[in-house]
This record gives sequence, structure tokens and C-alpha cells, in this order.
Amino acid sequence: MLAAPGSAQSLLAAPGSAQSSLSEPIVVSATRIDMHDQDAPYASEVHTRSDIERSGAHSLFDYLAQQSSLQISPSYGNRYTPQISMRGYGNDGFQNLVISVDGRRLNNIDSIPQLIGSISLSDIERIEITKGSGAVMFGDGATAGTIQIYTKPRSGVSLETYAGDHGQRGAIASAGLVRERFDLSATLDHSHVNGFSSPDPTGHRDQSEANTWRVAGALKPVEGLRLDMEAGASHIDTRYPNPLTQAQFNANPGMHTGAAYTQQKLQSDHWSLGAEYRVNRQWKLSARHHDEDKSSLFPSFPPAAQYRYVSNEVAAQYQHDALILNAGYQNFDGQRTQSGSTTKHNRGLFLQGQYMLEALTLSAGIRREEVTYRHNPLSGQSLQSEQRLTSWELGANHRLSPQLALFANYSDAFVTPDVDRFFFTDWSSGSPVTAFNGFIEPAKARTLTVGTNHQTAHHRLKLSAFYAKLSNEIYYFETGPFSGINTNIDQSHKYGLELQDRVQITPRLSGHINYAWTRAIIDRENDGGGAFDGRELPGVSRHSVVLGLNLRVAERGNLHLSHTWRSSTWAAGDFDNNNAQRQKAFQSTDLTYRHQLDKHLDMYVGVSNLLDRKNGIWVRDDAIYPVQFERTWKLGARVQF
Repeated sequence: MLAAPGSAQSLLAAPGSAQSSLSEPIVVSATRIDMHDQDAPYASEVHTRSDIERSGAHSLFDYLAQQSSLQISPSYGNRYTPQISMRGYGNDGFQNLVISVDGRRLNNIDSIPQLIGSISLSDIERIEITKGSGAVMFGDGATAGTIQIYTKPRSGVSLETYAGDHGQRGAIASAGLVRERFDLSATLDHSHVNGFSSPDPTGHRDQSEANTWRVAGALKPVEGLRLDMEAGASHIDTRYPNPLTQAQFNANPGMHTGAAYTQQKLQSDHWSLGAEYRVNRQWKLSARHHDEDKSSLFPSFPPAAQYRYVSNEVAAQYQHDALILNAGYQNFDGQRTQSGSTTKHNRGLFLQGQYMLEALTLSAGIRREEVTYRHNPLSGQSLQSEQRLTSWELGANHRLSPQLALFANYSDAFVTPDVDRFFFTDWSSGSPVTAFNGFIEPAKARTLTVGTNHQTAHHRLKLSAFYAKLSNEIYYFETGPFSGINTNIDQSHKYGLELQDRVQITPRLSGHINYAWTRAIIDRENDGGGAFDGRELPGVSRHSVVLGLNLRVAERGNLHLSHTWRSSTWAAGDFDNNNAQRQKAFQSTDLTYRHQLDKHLDMYVGVSNLLDRKNGIWVRDDAIYPVQFERTWKLGARVQF
């Protein structure tokens, strides 16, 4: 487990602490080299434990949706495996992002998004989002970038409980012990909601329940050697509404359509082992093993899909004066069993180097990866395919002064098709007919990012611009109602601007802004017969912004107000930009007040969607999934020893 340097700052620290924290450096570790983000040769966005505490969020989904630059929304209603997009990759953006927790990869081998609902927000010490970078260290899927989540050993005991309207309730218990030679931490996280929509014909609402536990520990038997382990499990039972027509959505987003809500049961059990040995001042060796069993069951559409993921890494780091080299081998073996067996195996070798002068940081890396697919159906012919791919990256950061730095990064990355892309299901006859789609090409992205970091005692500013040229971007082409094929967009490109700024306005008042302007254009696509050429990729908002204010009320109170807005765009399946109905703008204003009663106890109240906005996900005309469509509230308390 890689712990973030430094400890999380107390939410209710002295009034002057917020001001001084802006001048303190933030550490990033995307290349396995810890450095100040001011010196990083790539674009980064970092969220610390104190940021998480201030937000009042209780789930990773809520935090990323309300506080980050990511475009994140429930996957057709499912908040536990949401669609996540960055830099204009649209509805398949989650396949162009590698998400990891302490090095454990969350990406699936099929078209299901990452199960971020299995991660307790209370365990997270730091979230590091790298933009347009990560292809060397993470390989397949890091075309838009990476989301790296780090946890930290706990010390002491913490008990938290909360409740709200619509049957929202939860409890979090954690305990930990940190000593010179070992540490041990444990967390239990339970959450439940009765649902926000009207009951369906079976009497169920869009209710959900999630139970997660995690144990982690480390041992330092001798100087220079660290052994660590981690294990955990998540059990999730969720229901989400069916799509509404425009008229139904306008009348009441919480109504039911006469059909039963979709129910999904998710389970994940995982464990990890790791070792790190500092041989001498120059050499450090490391090895990691991750093992995960997952299942996904839709009771209305059995059988369950069973997953087994096994990954390993062996790496070495060499450091001499200003030079640091990381080299290693990684494998990720995924298997899905459901009406046969489908496997995807990734094998990768990487070399990443960095050279740091007094004011200049240079980085370069290369990766060679082999991807093998095999499908063994219950009957019929087996299928197999193999790809060998290369990714590489160059970066530079020049510090012009203690406050100002310029950086540039060029990345050549790839994403291979998920196993579902080799099949298509035709529903046009009323019953599903599945057939072999044909092997499609990996997508490749070449991304240039340039930017600047400016940091003073009163603000921390990041500004970057990017341009990405893509070939064979992967998508689903609808050939008719409820029928289509998986194929590639021949040529496309994306570009945009990204702005982050944290400002200390007064000793008691601070603010932040996270803004992105993004364009995603389809240059040429033969399967669309020219109808898609020059059109915008659907599901990509041109503008997205998160605004926040944090006010210290007296000495023991803290008020946090944030507003999230994403501009209107084309519906998810509208590749020719010709649908009558567009994806409407998303808006949510969220308010949290936390008050410390004494050094052990604090209480809080939170209101989400304060202005009662009606939000939804437009898939096509008259197919709208309602999300966060009304005001909700929570009350909670936390005791720490």
C-alpha cells in the first residue's frame, strides 16, 4: 500500500491553517516517483483527505460527481458502476481511463464500468487524476489518463452514522493501530436507501444496499523491507428505474412506467500481497499480487456472470543523483464465465525514466504489451485473437520561479476492445439473438498536453490545453431500432482547455473552481456512410464546471457550498447529431455544514441538489433515465478516539 506523504489536515484546524496549506506542496506518484505536483511533467488533479472531509460526501461516486472535473453519471441508473469520462471520450470514457486502488486495477474485461461502489470513501487518503498520461505505467486503457486512489493506515477508532430522507441511512466503523514496525487497519461500511422513485408494480422502489469491509496491514521485519497485505469484500443489491419518455420525465421524473425496475446484485471479494525492499541507496525492488472474484447477477436475466481477475507486478527502481529509472513486468489475467468462458490476458514490459535538474524535469518511457483473447462457448467453435502493441511517453517541466512552472507531455496510448465487442445482440425480433461481431481494431490516441502551474500562499492555479488525434476509436453503431454492431471510428480528434484554482479569499473563506472546455469531433467514419463525418461525439459536454466555497463559521463550524454544471450535449446514441431531443444540462447545488462539539465528536448536515433541479440521462429520443432529480438531505455524527 502506498500511503500519501503527510497526514490529512483536520477539517476544523485553526483558522489560519487553510491559508498556509495552499503554499504546502502536494505530492503526485503517477510514475512511481514521488514529486511535488508543481514539478510534474504531466497534467494532474489531486484531491486530498481534507478535500473529501470538507465535501460532506459519503460515497466515491458523490465525491467525484460533485468535486472533480470528471463527467460521471449513473450507468443507466446504476451508481455503483457509473459511466466516467474525461477529455471528451463520451459514454465509453470509462474504458479509456485506468482506475486503480493502491495499484489494484478496477477495469473489467467486458463492457461493465469499474465497480467504484466497492470502495469506502472513508478509506481514501488521496485521489490522483492524471490527464493524457499513464500509458507506460498502466498500459491498456490509459488513453484519456488514470485515476489512482491511495489509502493510508489508520490510527485510533472512529464511528460514524447518518440518516436522511427516502430512507437514507448508513454507518461506518473503522479502527487502526500504527507502530514503528507494523500497522493494522480495518473498516466496515454500510449504506442503505429506500429509493427516490415511485414503487413499481412489484412494490419495490429504486432502493439499494451496500455492505463493504476491508482489512489492511503492513510489517517491517528488518530495515528497508516492507511487507503488506490487504483483503476486502463488497455486497451490493441495487434497483434502478427504466427509461421515461420526454413527457413522462417532464411530468414527474420519479414516476414508474408499469414495468419492474432493473435489479442487479454485485459481489466482489479481493486480496492482495506486496513486498518492497530497499537494497541500498540506489536500488529498490518490489513485487505485488492481486486476486479478485466478482459476480454480477440480474435476477430477471440469469445466469450470473462470474469473474476472476489475477494480476502481478515485479519491478525495480534505480536512482543515482538526478536520474531515476523504473522497469518491470505486469500481467492482468481476466476470465468471465457465463454461457461459456471468455478470457483476456495482458502481458506488459515497461521502462520509465526521469531526470531532474535544478529547474528542469525530463521524463520518458516505453511499454510493450501483448493482449490475448479466447472465447470457449458451451457449443460451437472457439475464438482466439492476439495483439502486440507499444505505447510511449515524453514529458518536461521547467520551473521558471518558485511560484511558476511550465510543463508539456506527449503520450502515444492504446485501448483494446473489451470482450463484449466481439459479439452483438439483435433484439429487433422481440427475443435476443447473439452472434459473432468480428474482431475489431484497438484504438490508438496520440495526445499533446501543455500547461502551467502557479502557486502562492493564497492560491494554487493549474491551466492546461490538450489535443488528441485518434484512430479506430471504438463505438457501437446502431443499424436499426435495438440492433447494431461494434466497430471503429476511422479518424477522430479531441481538444480542450482545463482550469483548476484554489484561492484563499480571507483567513476564513476559501474557494475553488474546476472548469473544462472540451470538443470531440468525428473526422471520418465509413460505417455511418458519411453521416457522422464532422459531427460531435455524443455525450460530451462542451463545458463543465465545479464551483466551491468553504467558510469557517466561528472556531468550530465549517460550511461548504458547491455547484456542479455540465452543458447540454447530444444524447448518448446520437452520432449524426440529428435527434429531436438533446441531453439537457446537468445542475446540482450541494451544501454541507459540519460542527465540532468537542475534540472527539462532530456533527453535520448536508443537502444535495439544493435548488431541486430535474436531471436525467438522455440515451435517445424518449429514452431518459432520471438521476438526482430532487432535493435530498442527510444528518450525521462522528465520534473519534
